[in-house]
Amino acid sequence: MNQERDTSATLRKLLTTLSNLPDEASRRNYIERHPRVVRPAIVEQVANAVRESVRVDVSRAYSLAEAAMAIAQQLHDEDAVARALRAKGNVLWVKGEYKPAVRLFQQAVRLFRRAGKINEVGRTLSTSIQPLALMGEYDRALSAAKTAEEIFKKTGENLRLARLEINIANVFHRRGDLPEALARYERAYKQLLPDKDAEGIGVALHNMAVCLISLNDFQRALETYQTARKFCQEHSMPLLAAQANYNIAYLHYLRGDYNEALEILRRTRQACRDNSDAYHWALCNLDQSTIYLELNLIKEGEELAREASVQFQKLSLSYESMRALTNVAIAMSRKGDASGALKLFAQARRKAIEEKNPIWPQLIDLYRASVLLNQGQLSKTQRLASTALTFFLSYPLPEKAAICHLLLARAGLQAGDFRGADRHCCQALEQLRILDAPMLKYQAHVAVGQLHEYERNLEAARDSYRAARLDLERLRSSLHGEELQIAFMKDRQEVYERLIRLCLGHSSNPDAAEEAFAYMEEAKSRSLRDLLFGCLRAFSSSDSESGDLQRRVRDLRRELNWYYGRIEAAQLSREAMNPEKIRRLQDEARLREHEFLCILREHSLDTVDRKLQISATVTTDRIRAALPDETTLVEYFRVRERLVAAVLRREGLEIFPLGHLSRIRELLHSLQFQLSRVRLHVKDACRFEKSFIEATQVHLQGLYDEVMAPLCRSIQGRHLIFVPHDVLHYLPFQALFNGKQYLVDSFTVSYAPSASIYALCHTRQANASGPCLVLGVGDGTAPHILEEVRSVAAAVPSGELFVGSEASLEVLRKRGPESRVIHIATHGYFRQDNPLFSGIRLGDSYLNLYDLYGLHLPVQLLTLSGCSTGLNAVAAGDELLGLVRGLLYAGAQSLLLTLWDVDDSSTAKLMKSFYRSMPQQSRAQALQAAML
Repeated sequence: MNQERDTSATLRKLLTTLSNLPDEASRRNYIERHPRVVRPAIVEQVANAVRESVRVDVSRAYSLAEAAMAIAQQLHDEDAVARALRAKGNVLWVKGEYKPAVRLFQQAVRLFRRAGKINEVGRTLSTSIQPLALMGEYDRALSAAKTAEEIFKKTGENLRLARLEINIANVFHRRGDLPEALARYERAYKQLLPDKDAEGIGVALHNMAVCLISLNDFQRALETYQTARKFCQEHSMPLLAAQANYNIAYLHYLRGDYNEALEILRRTRQACRDNSDAYHWALCNLDQSTIYLELNLIKEGEELAREASVQFQKLSLSYESMRALTNVAIAMSRKGDASGALKLFAQARRKAIEEKNPIWPQLIDLYRASVLLNQGQLSKTQRLASTALTFFLSYPLPEKAAICHLLLARAGLQAGDFRGADRHCCQALEQLRILDAPMLKYQAHVAVGQLHEYERNLEAARDSYRAARLDLERLRSSLHGEELQIAFMKDRQEVYERLIRLCLGHSSNPDAAEEAFAYMEEAKSRSLRDLLFGCLRAFSSSDSESGDLQRRVRDLRRELNWYYGRIEAAQLSREAMNPEKIRRLQDEARLREHEFLCILREHSLDTVDRKLQISATVTTDRIRAALPDETTLVEYFRVRERLVAAVLRREGLEIFPLGHLSRIRELLHSLQFQLSRVRLHVKDACRFEKSFIEATQVHLQGLYDEVMAPLCRSIQGRHLIFVPHDVLHYLPFQALFNGKQYLVDSFTVSYAPSASIYALCHTRQANASGPCLVLGVGDGTAPHILEEVRSVAAAVPSGELFVGSEASLEVLRKRGPESRVIHIATHGYFRQDNPLFSGIRLGDSYLNLYDLYGLHLPVQLLTLSGCSTGLNAVAAGDELLGLVRGLLYAGAQSLLLTLWDVDDSSTAKLMKSFYRSMPQQSRAQALQAAML
């Protein structure tokens, strides 16, 4: 017993030494110094160690395989060389290097045959099946399997036959014969259990679950995956555990649980990278691209698909490369490049046919049909979708069949074939009744609603749209990251617009206006509302889950500050501006912004209590209760290309149809052009003041007629709260002109992203006392900033003034939480190309949205006196992306910001007057007085 223990310890020591030899020279030197290792038995022991290590530590296994090769070459023993070749081939195929792995297996087979080791020939052929199948060499794989099976039956090796069954099943799986593959996996699993073959059992369980997913048996698939993951973890097989995690992530994706899928994929991708598993690392990228495309993160999804495609091509994997290419084509079609998408779909389809896979050509035809439908090519759409439907019904794949029905229903609606559309809608819903597929159910309910609308069955249409809304809410509420929620709602506002239109057309229903207003609120700034309710947590630049991530985030912030500073210096330099230099600096900054957004996307997935996923609905009565006396709230909403306005008072609610959005866009564009002319010709302002004002008033009166005049009879009180929508976020409502006076002459004015957010901010606790923190960062282009901040600090009680380099982020972080009011006068930067990185300049850095997410500023008022600090990009769901978002999240009760660049001398006068009036009046009244 002691001798066995000593031998085992000696072998372990030898294996450790061999695995630490870094290169060929060191291995050669070691063998020369230790000639006793040059024995066939040592080669066999090292080769066995490779097999045991390859699923645990690929790098160690590769070093051992190279050591076995080095020793075998010294022996000139064919059996020993064959074992070393097979060991190295095993490592290479696990690493994803399939072609060189197959070449090594072929060499090993020849040597084993010459050495008369027929059982080793069978083992090597069995091992070669998987890389051959991955390369698409199915006939060669099945030929090798047949020979191996004959050998194992002849030698009576039942365990080898069971493992061979798994490899044969893999071939059938890749060729799309899922029932045959599942039957073989289950047979292999039962045969392996008595022998307690840990690796074989783990692989069989894993592959059984893959088949069950494809066959839509989700519950059995999840249970099998969980069993496989637990088994692999208990038996120290991290690579197989990571692969089980990868497939669990895919299952969550199919069920619409996107956050859980993305989080598991992120962890699995890191595990695969740590274990040098290039194949599953690329698969993680591929599946993440699929999820991103479904969430409308088109650019990000395309990038991951292209990255996966490159990796699969390096690994010579035609099947996986075809899938990645398909995702790239989907992304291109979603970007509007139908021609490019159809070309890529054609390439992917040819690859699928070469793979002899019966499913993917039909699936790609389904994607092609969708593109053609959007182009109005109805006959081609119907032909492709009908052929695919026949296939998917016979296979059967009910989820894909449901998609075919939906495409045919949409084509029927466009063609006026309502009876055919109705038939396909009903069949789609029947297919989906037994499936957990909320996105498809949403699409089906929308299609059914449209059909009922065409038939003038409006009650049934409303019921269908309500069902679609519930499906959409279920999907949206499963997304925790705000960027995911915002992107997800792109192109999915249609159901709310249709519900509102039906409510407005139902004049006999006394509750129709209340219901329409509720839908307007559901569709506006939901992610911002969830942030403020605490149902969604923002990712700030101080968040991370590891020290390495923290350091990278800090490094990115420092690098961005450095590049922003250099860009600003180059733009403001007295020397001739160098556009090429500025472009290079901007490109470098964008690279870092892109990395920062990737961190945001991947590390803000699981930061919220699941019980808080769906925010409490703010009722109309609660909004009314938040309205001060003499106040009217006006909320706008776009329904198709027309605007509607809800006028809410404490005692009533009315909804008015307004004009076309195109007319309002045209007027607003003309106004902005006129204001830009004034800024451009500022030196001539006095000379042409009258003509400038008259021209501007024409545009302001046109806008007044469109968005205010129809509502005047319902306005009560002297204070208006505007909730804009779409382009109206860029409209200065105070300046609207009725031909005699401006709106601000008669009313005080406030703004809110939504009525619910107004109600929340109105009841939000802010510091009742404390200093007024005043920060000023000026330069030669804004010389009056110092005058402004000094006058503000003098006008407010307990003013604390910090200027220049002292007006730092650290001062804001330390003194902001205790302040009652914060006033910051500095340069503001609105990034139309990337609004999430809009910011302001502080004395020591640049403050952007993600920095604000990490601050606590529970102030009554926060003023940003600078250029365009109130500008936002308006994203899907009428979400505002800009500084407003971060300031509200930080805790500010109210904000005072600018919509465009303003002369700093006039700003200084306005602010001085505003703060002097504030102690005696409300904030809105003080601003009105300062303006007048």
